Amino acid sequence: MTAHVRFPRFFVTTPAPCPYLPGRSERKVFTELKGPNSDQLNEALGRIGFRRSQTVAYRPSCSNCSACVSVRVITDEFEPSSTQRKNLRRNSDLVTTECRPWATEEQFELLQRYLGVRHPGGGMASMDEIDYADMVEHTPVSSYVIEYREPSEDGEPGRLIGACLTDRQSDGLSMIYSFYDPEHEARSGLGNYIILDHIRRAAEQGLPYVYLGYWVEGSDRMRYKIRYRPMERLTRDGWQQFSPDQQSDLISDTFSGVERDAAAVSSPAKDGTQDQYNLK
Repeated sequence: MTAHVRFPRFFVTTPAPCPYLPGRSERKVFTELKGPNSDQLNEALGRIGFRRSQTVAYRPSCSNCSACVSVRVITDEFEPSSTQRKNLRRNSDLVTTECRPWATEEQFELLQRYLGVRHPGGGMASMDEIDYADMVEHTPVSSYVIEYREPSEDGEPGRLIGACLTDRQSDGLSMIYSFYDPEHEARSGLGNYIILDHIRRAAEQGLPYVYLGYWVEGSDRMRYKIRYRPMERLTRDGWQQFSPDQQSDLISDTFSGVERDAAAVSSPAKDGTQDQYNLK
């Protein structure tokens, strides 16, 4: 695909400690998404490993390290594991709604609970309501928030227990950031369910991929992503599918048979806050 825009200007962030691999530093290359062709530019960049954060598209550009690998699930070939099938059945009664990218107080309160348990002291822990509104509403591309609510008996909206900011592209859904109730005893695996639901949605819409962001081999926080198969990774030679044996070995090596719940698809430490992308 060719984006009908002038070649964008790219910038590089200053090195900072890597949030995933101790003792390493990270650096990102980024560009602005603006103008009437932002969707096309975002899609073109997404296919070469960029991710979106508000009005910026970025990707890792680290010296002497290429551990961050872009991955995407092939939706029409996806085969859930037995654990994933149980998860789908357990949470099948949830009411899901596609909402316009407009921040609500209910979403923000859920995000605060999520960050307080899963990412205390992380890069997003100090977010206020205005910061959250910026994250959701400052989008130059086709985005929406999918809300996950418990069923109710009175016809009123049930309790919000999960949400995901999602970009819709011509070739798939790109999960920008998901969060959920981390202490819901009766709803284990909510983070994984949100990913499974996106795979289902994409397949129903005839979209071939769900983009999960970066997988980092050796990072505990990114281990959950390798469990969705078949999966493709972006290499120097383009997108290539993991072989079944290769992905099985990675699942065995990283999980040792233990199911973990999914963290936010775009880690707050990896995306950071918008003020790190200074255009100078």
